[in-house]
Amino acid sequence: MPPSLLWYVSYGSNMSRRRLGCYLAGGRPPGSAVSCVGARDRTMPAADHAVTLPGSLYFAGESRTWGGGVAFYDHDSPGSTPARAYLITIGQFVDVAAQEMHRPPRPDDPLEQVLREGLPGDRYAAGPGEYETLIDVGRREGRPMLTFTAPHGMADVPHTRPSPAYLAMLAEGLREGHGWDAEQSSAYFARVTGG
Repeated sequence: MPPSLLWYVSYGSNMSRRRLGCYLAGGRPPGSAVSCVGARDRTMPAADHAVTLPGSLYFAGESRTWGGGVAFYDHDSPGSTPARAYLITIGQFVDVAAQEMHRPPRPDDPLEQVLREGLPGDRYAAGPGEYETLIDVGRREGRPMLTFTAPHGMADVPHTRPSPAYLAMLAEGLREGHGWDAEQSSAYFARVTGG
C-alpha cells in the first residue's frame, strides 16, 4: 500500500523548492547557519501549487538558522498570505516539522500516528515549540492541506526584523511558486515587516 499523502503548505522559506529539498534530502541552503540531516524518505514532492491562505504573515523571535525574525502565520488575523503547497508523505511532513524544531527525524514520532488517524479538528498542538501548532487550511484533490506555526498570534508577541538571507529565500519561493518579481516581493515584505 502506498504511503498516505498530504499537502504541506509553506508560507516561509520552504516556499523555495531548493530550501525544502534540504529538509528532504539533507544539506545547507545558501545563507543558512544550519545544515539539515534530511528526511527518512528523501523523495522530492510529487506536485506543488501556488496557494493563498487567509490570515497574515509576521516575524517574531530570533532564528537559529537565519538570524533575525522567524516567519509565522496567524490564521485568525485578517489578510492574505501567499504560500506553496507540496504533495508529500505524512512521514516527510513529520520529518520536516521535526527539523524545523531543530530535532532529528525519528520513526516513532507521535505526530505521525496523529496524522495517519486524521487531525482532530482544524488545529492541533503537537507541542509547545515555535512550529508545533498544526493548522488545517483546507483540502486539495481530496487530501488535507496542513501548515505549522507558533501557538501565539501576531498580536501576542513583539515583532522582529528578518535577515536579508531569510527574505532572499522567501523571495525565491515567491518567484518559483507565484511568479513574483523582486518588486512584488519587496512590497510584500515591506507590508508584513512594517517597512
